Amino acid sequence: MNLDASVHEHFMRQALEQARCAAACGEVPVGAVVVKDGQVIGRGHNSPLSAQDPTAHAEVLALREAARTLGNYRLEGCTLYVTLEPCTMCSGAMLHARVDAVVYGAAEPRTGAAGSVLDVFSYPAINHQTRVLRGVLAAQCSALMAEFFQLRRQEKKAQQPHPLRDWALRNADEAFADLPAWPWQPQWRSDLPALQGLRLAVVDEGPEDAVLTWLCLHGSPGWGYGFRHLLPDLLAAGHRVVVPDLPGFGRSDQPKKDKQHSASWHLQIIAELIEALNLRRLVLVGQGDGGRLGLAAAQALPERFAGAWLIDTWPLNTQPQQRQQWFEQAARKPGWDVAGAMAGLQGLHTAVDAQGPEEARAWNAPFAQPGHRAALKAWPRLQTELAVPPAELLQQWAQAGRLWLQAPSTDHSLSAAQWQAAWLQAVPQLAAQAGVWRQTRPGAPVPAARQGGGAAAVEYFAP
Repeated sequence: MNLDASVHEHFMRQALEQARCAAACGEVPVGAVVVKDGQVIGRGHNSPLSAQDPTAHAEVLALREAARTLGNYRLEGCTLYVTLEPCTMCSGAMLHARVDAVVYGAAEPRTGAAGSVLDVFSYPAINHQTRVLRGVLAAQCSALMAEFFQLRRQEKKAQQPHPLRDWALRNADEAFADLPAWPWQPQWRSDLPALQGLRLAVVDEGPEDAVLTWLCLHGSPGWGYGFRHLLPDLLAAGHRVVVPDLPGFGRSDQPKKDKQHSASWHLQIIAELIEALNLRRLVLVGQGDGGRLGLAAAQALPERFAGAWLIDTWPLNTQPQQRQQWFEQAARKPGWDVAGAMAGLQGLHTAVDAQGPEEARAWNAPFAQPGHRAALKAWPRLQTELAVPPAELLQQWAQAGRLWLQAPSTDHSLSAAQWQAAWLQAVPQLAAQAGVWRQTRPGAPVPAARQGGGAAAVEYFAP
């Protein structure tokens, strides 16, 4: 093998042409040529898929054609050029054919048998020695492979109804399987412009023409599971119930960077969802900051809303110290136990019942994997961006008997009196509306379904 580099590159380019033929057929782009006395006597490109033949590698096909050309399976005096380091099968075939030399382009670190994983040609006990030249036009050969697999990944993603964005993460559906009191499967949405292709989980149950539609919006760090005890009562009344998981929470996709989260972005998603589903006669059921986001949507789309039930929704952008510390812990601690924290501070987030291990799994599931906590990190900042409650709209609902304001369920960190005082500071008009203050038994779960909260809400908000 005393040829200069330009000759090797000349024949490797012919092997690359064969590799491009393989790619055009949907095969992994590997091409090979067999050369004797300066002439190509055999060509081949990867064809195991089209031929349904596991041996139809480029090298084997080139060897077969060369043998037919010479009328002899012995290919002494021949050199085989191949764009990718040959596997064990092809290396063995070259040895059996008595090929003088093999010249390859790109190394194959997973299955290469010419030096990367094995070196079949280096065993002195084998009765024929085939010389090896490595790395001829390696960059071009590697680029062809990389381009092929990148295109195949893109095509695979395009075939999925909701492909995962490069800048987001997704929890496995299995992490949310068989949760207690949660039989509802989401309808996946990625068509809202504000989502930018993210997959949004939306439970949408009940008739589209129902007399009332309940829009249940969770706060951080909860998700739609917190409304599980409400849904049976609301659906039993013949109403429609829509429960989205905000991006970053529950079963929805999660942006990798906390800067993606803002109050205006979440509000835009909620408003677009309302428009896309054509939701009307809405009663907002807002838990925590989900209530503030829902109020902003109602202010933007007042004709679609009939009232609101706001549970543990703090009306001011400045949080009480202990609440603020709680959210800051969630933001700062990468191993923060969501379920344990929610159960331990029911006065802040009482969506957790007296937990069993499966309920604890439900609350931890969205944040179980590293890197899935961008929303928690962003939330203290997002709370400062929330719009002030729409006083005029709230007053209208209160006067019509369509507003409930429900305090935290315990006095552990914030008394009902402190909470009510904050609301009167934000919306002084509510001072004359004694009927809006919804009482919660100490330690009771929110949304207080076990107190008959769902049935009572149906009666209170009924047209």
